[in-house]
Amino acid sequence: MLLMQGMAQAAPLRELADFAGVRDNVLIGYGLVVGLDGSGDQTMQTPFTTQSLTNMFSQLGITIPPGTNMQLRNVAAVMVTANLPPFARSGQRIDVVASSIGNARSLRGGTLLMTPLKGVDGATYAVAQGNLLVGGVGAEAGGSSVQINQQAGGRISNGALVEREVPLELGSNGGQLELQLRAADFNTALRAVQAINGEFGRPVAAALDGRSIRLQGPIDPNQRVAFMARVERINVLPMEAPARVVINARTGSVVLNGRVTLKPAAVAHGNLSVVIDTQYGVSQPSPFGQGETAVVPDSDISISQEQRALQVVEGADLMQVVDALNALGATPQDLMSILQALKAAGSLQAELEII
Repeated sequence: MLLMQGMAQAAPLRELADFAGVRDNVLIGYGLVVGLDGSGDQTMQTPFTTQSLTNMFSQLGITIPPGTNMQLRNVAAVMVTANLPPFARSGQRIDVVASSIGNARSLRGGTLLMTPLKGVDGATYAVAQGNLLVGGVGAEAGGSSVQINQQAGGRISNGALVEREVPLELGSNGGQLELQLRAADFNTALRAVQAINGEFGRPVAAALDGRSIRLQGPIDPNQRVAFMARVERINVLPMEAPARVVINARTGSVVLNGRVTLKPAAVAHGNLSVVIDTQYGVSQPSPFGQGETAVVPDSDISISQEQRALQVVEGADLMQVVDALNALGATPQDLMSILQALKAAGSLQAELEII
């Protein structure tokens, strides 16, 4: 069981909030990776790869006769994704990720051909091309194979060139700006407003709700940048997070923050196991009989339960909660059911989330 106990400490506003509009924009595109060592798409099962290659050839002045069966194993169709950062300018380079959408076994050693990357409006904002870097590795010999991590995806650092900028006008409405907290909280918003107004010595900030804060900045762009930089440096003490327990159902990890408490409760925890032992016998018909030889299963089922007495659990701080849960002698997987039962009984004073 993992522990997460962090007392709230003052932090710069740039770590707690973002200015509205200053964000990434996602891009996506479809392209081809070539130069693979026989690990590409099986074109008979992925007709879109052959169609894409034929279209590309036609744009380059190469005509493929209709009905041609191109058995290519060094080409793979991929989806290319990227994030366009705020204030990106034409000519700037960004990273891209290419992922196979066919049945290619590996993209190692491949080269992504020129791929337009489009935004949600359908316009092309960047063009990607370059050699793929694949993090996985694999080997095959004598019908056996071993693989570490996935090889059907790769990354190209600085693999896309920005061709179009996303328009962003901060403070165009008379110098007004909006600051958005990453975690909505009315108390944190109030503290941020008080800290900002105290820094400038006049009311320049006003809370709109538990997440948004309206700022009245300068009209001049240069002064506005200095104003925003000064706001980001202001230290604000955020409210402590509410009591929370997060359970990862796949790994059995349990994370509790420092505000989790337990009201008095009695818990009995024991392991229940079911064992099924099957023995197979042969039923042989009598001589000159009309029966057939058959396999007859003989199953023996037993149930065992570990006896545990009731134990009282109670905790006012995190370490007492941990000691109380450890006293039950439960595994991390068992703790999930125990915490759910405590929550249902009203003993667990925390929000329970299962991921």
